[in-house]
Amino acid sequence: MWLSQIHRPTVEKSRRELPLPPPEDGEGLGLLSVVAMYNFSAKEDTDLTLLQGEEYTILHKQDEFWWRAQDREGNKGFIPSNYVMERNRCLFLQISDGFLLKLTFFSVLLVFQNKEGGFVVRDSSQKGIYTVSVYTKTLSADGDIRHYQIKISDGGQFFLAEKHTFNTIAEVICYHEHNAAGLVTRLRYAVGPMERCVPATAGFSSEKWEINPTELTFMKELGSGQFGVVKLGKWREEHKVAIKAIREGAMCEEDFYEEARVMMRLCHPKLVQLYGVCLQQRPLLIVAEFMENGCLLNFLRQKSGTLTDAWLISVCQDVCEGMEYLEEHQFIHRDLAARNCLVNEHNVVKVSDFGMTRYVLDNQYTSSSGAKFPVKWSPPEVLHYSKYSSKSDIWSFGVVMWEVYSEGRTPFENRSNVEVVTDITRGIRLYRPHRASPSLYAVMYRCWHEKPQGRPPFSELLQEIKKMAENPDHHNKDMTVKPYT
Repeated sequence: MWLSQIHRPTVEKSRRELPLPPPEDGEGLGLLSVVAMYNFSAKEDTDLTLLQGEEYTILHKQDEFWWRAQDREGNKGFIPSNYVMERNRCLFLQISDGFLLKLTFFSVLLVFQNKEGGFVVRDSSQKGIYTVSVYTKTLSADGDIRHYQIKISDGGQFFLAEKHTFNTIAEVICYHEHNAAGLVTRLRYAVGPMERCVPATAGFSSEKWEINPTELTFMKELGSGQFGVVKLGKWREEHKVAIKAIREGAMCEEDFYEEARVMMRLCHPKLVQLYGVCLQQRPLLIVAEFMENGCLLNFLRQKSGTLTDAWLISVCQDVCEGMEYLEEHQFIHRDLAARNCLVNEHNVVKVSDFGMTRYVLDNQYTSSSGAKFPVKWSPPEVLHYSKYSSKSDIWSFGVVMWEVYSEGRTPFENRSNVEVVTDITRGIRLYRPHRASPSLYAVMYRCWHEKPQGRPPFSELLQEIKKMAENPDHHNKDMTVKPYT
């Protein structure tokens, strides 16, 4: 079958139901005590303001993302669940680290963010001396923190490992970002001040998914995409957001309405957060998390030649983590590509526009028969039968890895869509990019198995990528990639 035989799939209705409202009876019986890791300002009357370091009692877990809580004064309201941490866990850290929780959140924050190789550089108990605190799961499945004092050699140089001395502390950190060299793990993620790493919430409040357009201020145009124009704006004059104005006739709006709230409930650090929609006027507006450094594809092209191997593998891990979450929640992206991933101010990459292609009626991907999909990112079952699944997303992820390691080149750049379909059907695959080791290419190649069941799940891919990120030398080994049989 060729492009002329491709058909557009029917839009499926979501089978997931929204959570029930919390019961009025029995409130106040909550036994779970939590500590606020971040400040949160109540947006609606039903919300409760959080103050960093204060304790709260959870009355009801309405759903995964919003909990009903009570403060010391008896005020009640909803809070984002990813802004708090169980008090028992905080007390353990407080005792084991020897710090008062009120005085420092560094150790708690490292565990709260749960990132292998997360680290902070902080003042030591001795004046003028600095300590590096590192989080790792290599010693315990529950996570552990190790502290290393930055020492000064007789020659006045700084070091964590005696054999590796440097003129500045910044150089010490830079070295250990790429080499463990005696530390429990290399320094992978710099955990900054609390206010600089505040996570997104699933919507602006627990019940707010439809946004009043009068609450939005438009600032400047960021670009245009397959849905329409994207602009930088602010919600209620304080919260930066990306606002997508949907081009008239570009979306099957009736189907989109039914899924909008469900999509908004997808919340993960490696997914661009959908905050809400404006449905009562035209153009239809979609309000989402603003990502300062824009599209991953443009970022790769602009920074080509300056990107480190450590960052390239971290991009693959970021995207894979977001896709594993979608896979776990049985949500299919359908258009995973570097152009649909965004980069924030800390160069963390997040997956965007997940599932939106189900509602697009006219975009840049049009075959000879009028079917719409990204041909060069699609597996055989999509090319021939328009059959989407998490396994078709796996194929696309392999192409994203290829884009990352080719620093933004276009896959099959000298081939037409029809030629690509012919090549893929014959078993021809993308070549190994110059920045990818043989073992990294082997991971990509596994994503391009002819049969969906031959491709690994995102959970398996993520474990393999994490191993490569932690052991840079591992993926430089020569591995022979055999053709499919």
